Amino acid sequence: MIATFTDFGIPGPYLGQVHAVLNSEAPGVPVVDIFPDLPVCNIRAAAYLLPAYSQYLPENSVCLCVVDPGVGTERGAVVVRGNGRWYVGPDNGLFSILLRRASDAQAFSIDWRPAQLSSSFHGRDLFAPVAAGLARGESPPGKELDPARLLSPDWPEDLAEVVYLDRFGNAITGLRASGITTTSRIEIAGKLCEFRRTFGEAEQGVQFWYENANGLVEIALANGNAIHELGLETGTVLQVSYLQPANPE
Repeated sequence: MIATFTDFGIPGPYLGQVHAVLNSEAPGVPVVDIFPDLPVCNIRAAAYLLPAYSQYLPENSVCLCVVDPGVGTERGAVVVRGNGRWYVGPDNGLFSILLRRASDAQAFSIDWRPAQLSSSFHGRDLFAPVAAGLARGESPPGKELDPARLLSPDWPEDLAEVVYLDRFGNAITGLRASGITTTSRIEIAGKLCEFRRTFGEAEQGVQFWYENANGLVEIALANGNAIHELGLETGTVLQVSYLQPANPE
C-alpha cells in the first residue's frame, strides 16, 4: 500500500497528478489518501500528525509525505524507515517526531533525480517515483544517514497546540492523550474543557476534550462547532492542569 500525507488538498490538480505517477510506476499497488489536507505549509503541525495517523497502516506500507514550503531549494530529500513502514519526503523536520518515537529508525538520502524535475512540484516528480520504487520492493536510492540529523531538536515531545481543524468543528491537537489523565482540565481560548469519553456523555453546548481515534487530544463542543464557538485556529495554544483526587475523609 502507498499512503499519501500531504497538504495538497483534495480540490485542484495536485493530488490527481501524484496518483497518476504512482499508478503508472507501481501498477496494482493500492493508493490511499490517509491525510490529503494537512495544514498548508505547516511542517511542525504535520510532524505531530504523521505518527498518529500512520500507525494503523500495514507493515511495509510506503507513506508519501509532502509538506514542503522549501521545494526547489537546497533542502534535502530523504527516505525514512520506522515501525516497519517506509516514509518518503523532504528533509525539513517533517519526520522529526516519527523518528523520535520509532523503535527501529533508519534514514537514507535520495540521491536519484529524474530527467525532468520541476522546481515547484517534487511531490509528483521526485517523491512519487521513489515511493513507487519502494512499493515495488526496491532499495532506497541513496546512502544511509544518521536519523538524528533529521530531527528538529527544539520541538517538544508533545505539542500543546491545535494542529488540525476538521470539518465537524473539532480541533485536533499535537498532544497525546496517553500523557495526561482523564481528570486533567484543558484551558484553551480562555475556556476550560473537562474530559468526556464520548460525545454522548458531553453536556449540550459545552466544550470538552476527548481522546480521538488516533490517540490525540481533541477539543469538541457537544452538538456544536468548537472551532467557531471558541475562535480556534491552527496554532492556538492549550494549557493542561492536572487535578489531584480529593483526600478521603
